[in-house]
Amino acid sequence: MQPSVDQIWTWLDGVPDPEIPVISLVDLGIIRAVEWQGDTLQVTVTPTYSGCPATSVINFEIEKALREHGVEALELKRQLSPAWTTDWLTQSGREKLEEYGIAPPQPAGGPARCPRCESRNLERISAFGSTPCKAQWRCKDCLEPFDYFKCI
Repeated sequence: MQPSVDQIWTWLDGVPDPEIPVISLVDLGIIRAVEWQGDTLQVTVTPTYSGCPATSVINFEIEKALREHGVEALELKRQLSPAWTTDWLTQSGREKLEEYGIAPPQPAGGPARCPRCESRNLERISAFGSTPCKAQWRCKDCLEPFDYFKCI
């Protein structure tokens, strides 16, 4: 018996992003579609950018998770258009980032507040962080540095 598409989404929501494991691939918004085509499950993925080095790991983790649940006939489709943006992050994903100490992306291009003490007295340390999608900021009140997930 084929699992339902809703069940597949639930399973995929358990697959962590390899660069920021506190959020799932579903939270990140890169899984665009899940559908059965006959006996084959098609999962459409849009990478955060075309050169994302984590793409092969992400595809491997999706396949691994679904095969562990008994899905044998599987096709991963890569969809580059429309391009992924940080607008595709779920609200749940944004909240998980902040709870983890990473400021979620903001349309103004910088963090809204310190994810540790919520101060708005902030300064950018570097345009680059531990991964290409993050920058380093610091709170001038609690003096803690933190990552900011860049708005794309």
